[in-house]
Amino acid sequence: MTVSIRDLRPGDLSDAESVVRVRRAALPFMITTAAGVAFELSCAPPAKRYRILVAETDGGRVIGTAQVGIAYDSPEPGQSFLNAYVDPARRGLGAGRLLLRAAEEHLAAQGAVDAYAWVLDEPAPRAFAERRGYRPSRSAHFLRLDLAAATLPALPQALPAGVELVAASAFAADPRPLFEADAETTADEPGDVAAAFDDYEDWLAHTWSSPSLDKELTTVVLVDGAVAAFCAAETDGAARYSSAMTGTLRAFRGRGLAKLAKTASLHRARAAGYTEAFTGNDADNGPMLAINKWFGYEICATETRYTKRLETE
Repeated sequence: MTVSIRDLRPGDLSDAESVVRVRRAALPFMITTAAGVAFELSCAPPAKRYRILVAETDGGRVIGTAQVGIAYDSPEPGQSFLNAYVDPARRGLGAGRLLLRAAEEHLAAQGAVDAYAWVLDEPAPRAFAERRGYRPSRSAHFLRLDLAAATLPALPQALPAGVELVAASAFAADPRPLFEADAETTADEPGDVAAAFDDYEDWLAHTWSSPSLDKELTTVVLVDGAVAAFCAAETDGAARYSSAMTGTLRAFRGRGLAKLAKTASLHRARAAGYTEAFTGNDADNGPMLAINKWFGYEICATETRYTKRLETE
């Protein structure tokens, strides 16, 4: 069987659905939809040099895919990313090797120096990466909660004075306060590649406008009218919900507001019919891991961040 690599066909819904099928097979705990895949490609800024590659058999079946691009918002030039996924039922046909080669060639041609990739923390994927010159760094966990059966913490019958819970949709006319909250909390997260989180228009285009962001389930805690904490929710429009980011602004930490935001979001998600909840945490992010354990989440998989110095053209 021959495997070839090509780009995702823009505007082709069936092609995007093939990418979703592969991603779900490889990482069933990641929220992905055809609309989200199409959005990734269509809204990518030119500086990102973004491509979605697919590995296709000579019979026309997509068996692998990769996300490839430049970390255009990093203050350090030459940083890039690639994440490859192969359908577990179609491994051993060379799709991963071909995707990686095409991704590295693209990044090198764009002047990338370092490539970062998330690799499932299992013997075969780790060995695959290490044979090709990648070296491990930090790790992150995927966590799952059976939302249909879980006993969620009760919401307080009365909120403290000055505290209010609202949906992100309440900021439709002016989302800037949410951008500022996202920027501050993201800056405190552990990571390999620094990002200059200061472009409001970019955030509007790529975060606020994402079809995966559920603005009704995304929950914000206000204290005296100011954004203090939030839980950003992504969904697949069917049964799967993910808390993509939960954070508290520095001035409001230590008051349990992140728990309050997430509790409200989970209750809203279950009321809306979602039955599985997912989230992800850096392995060193003890506070959020503790909060998610308190909710009943359990680690369902771990990824390790791998990096490689590329040979630029």
